[in-house]
Amino acid sequence: MVHRIQDPNAVTLLFRSGKIVCTGAQSTADVTDALNILFQDLRDLGIDVVDQPEITIQNIVSSGDLGEQIDLNAIAIGLGLEHTEYEPEQFPGLVYRLTSPPVVVLLFGSGKLVITGAKTRDNAQSALETVHSRLRELDLLNNPWDGLYQ
Repeated sequence: MVHRIQDPNAVTLLFRSGKIVCTGAQSTADVTDALNILFQDLRDLGIDVVDQPEITIQNIVSSGDLGEQIDLNAIAIGLGLEHTEYEPEQFPGLVYRLTSPPVVVLLFGSGKLVITGAKTRDNAQSALETVHSRLRELDLLNNPWDGLYQ
């Protein structure tokens, strides 16, 4: 079942197994609020929902901007082919798999990036800082750190 919530703006997906996925929320607080609204809506329908269901954040997706155009071919070589995937004929972004924090960063030639797989906002921020630092070390980025994180 798909349940759309207006405030906060989020969508919850309910599965037959009882599992729920919340997507589209702008913060972890919004996830909690959206799920609490869903739980109350279910209770209002006479469906038994435990008082404090466990909520686990599994995947935070965030975006950032390095503030300049980047050379994905040079980055793929510099970061190491064992940690990157770059096939511009298939997908316009470079896939960079970090081990710490264990996230995936999609880098685009525009300098924009998407971080996925983070469990916390701090993981996402750390991944952005790691990417920025590695690109600076490899002399593949000119701009100093300016905190362009969303």
